[in-house]
Amino acid sequence: MENKHSAASSPTEPVIYQLRLQGRLGADWSDWLEGMTVSPAENGDTLVTGLVIDQATLHGLLRKVRDLGIPLLAVNRIQPGQTGGPVGSP
Repeated sequence: MENKHSAASSPTEPVIYQLRLQGRLGADWSDWLEGMTVSPAENGDTLVTGLVIDQATLHGLLRKVRDLGIPLLAVNRIQPGQTGGPVGSP
């Protein structure tokens, strides 16, 4: 089976991810969440957005979210040049 990767990024390049969490977290959680930007979404959810250097860092971030006990609603990879939230976000 052939595994095709986007020519725009390689597995070793940092990527911007956005996590959507149910409920509100304040911006003061940014340091604990690996320096990610923590911001409110219009519908009452929380968006956690930032540069993730590799998959190990992403998994560490997801573990922290799990430890908070807040439902994780979505994990989206933000494409270069994409503005606003991910496609199809409320």
